[in-house]
Amino acid sequence: MTEETIFEESCGNVFADLGLEDADELLTRGKIGIVVLRLLKQRNLKQREISKLLGIPQAEVSHLMKGEFQRFSEGKFLIFLKRLDTEITLHLRPRNAENQAAETLISL
Repeated sequence: MTEETIFEESCGNVFADLGLEDADELLTRGKIGIVVLRLLKQRNLKQREISKLLGIPQAEVSHLMKGEFQRFSEGKFLIFLKRLDTEITLHLRPRNAENQAAETLISL
């Protein structure tokens, strides 16, 4: 007797699928964290150099390089991106379609 595999379609946010309260924040942090991690890996820097560049202790660099993004706020990640000479553009829009006129684009 074989058991049938059951698949459940994701809502697009694994953290929401897991029922976590701060799912949107965790997803945003994860997406930004991955960009920071990729930029650092492209530079092929040692942790000591990353620590100096980002202005964080080497122990925190270790957590960052392991993908432990929950240790850093979105604001901290934006600071990291600026220190990595990355242009940041935020696209802000309301969640509901009725307020589409309130859409804003911000470049940092």
